[in-house]
Amino acid sequence: MQAIDRAALAAQTGSDADLAREVLDLFAGQCRSILPRLTDPALPRDQRADLAHTLKGSAAGVGAVQVRTLADTAETQLRSGTGPVSLGALTDAVAAALSEIAVART
Repeated sequence: MQAIDRAALAAQTGSDADLAREVLDLFAGQCRSILPRLTDPALPRDQRADLAHTLKGSAAGVGAVQVRTLADTAETQLRSGTGPVSLGALTDAVAAALSEIAVART
């Protein structure tokens, strides 16, 4: 399974390859910025839920379906205010998306 749904990305960018690269670069930057804070248990749950929400929206914009789905789950768990929040699968999905973006840039 591809980390980035190219058809969804093309739909979002009007099949403009330059715009797609720019959007993917922005998404990669957001991932690198958000994930460390999202996985920081010292940060309050509501702030982490907001970060998960932002990541979910960004992922939806580039067709990173797995990241979007897992960020949505994390947001729900964090907003529930109880219980542990498992972020391992989300971390793996973000890594796969970043790897795919890096390969596409070469």
